[in-house]
Amino acid sequence: MGISKTEHFSDSQNEIATIAKALGHPARIAILEYLMSVDSCICGDIVNELPLAQPTISQHLKELKNAGLIKGSIEGNAICYCINDSCLETIMSYFMNMASRLKKKTCC
Repeated sequence: MGISKTEHFSDSQNEIATIAKALGHPARIAILEYLMSVDSCICGDIVNELPLAQPTISQHLKELKNAGLIKGSIEGNAICYCINDSCLETIMSYFMNMASRLKKKTCC
């Protein structure tokens, strides 16, 4: 596959594509669902919840953080992760806009 040429697309389109790519793995969805079910989380807690090795969890957390879906703060030797509300608002706004535009379409 060639170069993606992201400069030809809007910042919004690139942002949604980055988020969608991060959401494209079931382990990342499971991590997000787990983070939504707890008040705060340390990486070790996630390892206990999912059937994946700690390095694999860390890689998925890195992808989620790079996409802006989660935030992390260092507490001693541990990193505490939580959902990034503003990123979720971006996703919700995008899909609500898409849904409202689909309602107005009359073809197909």
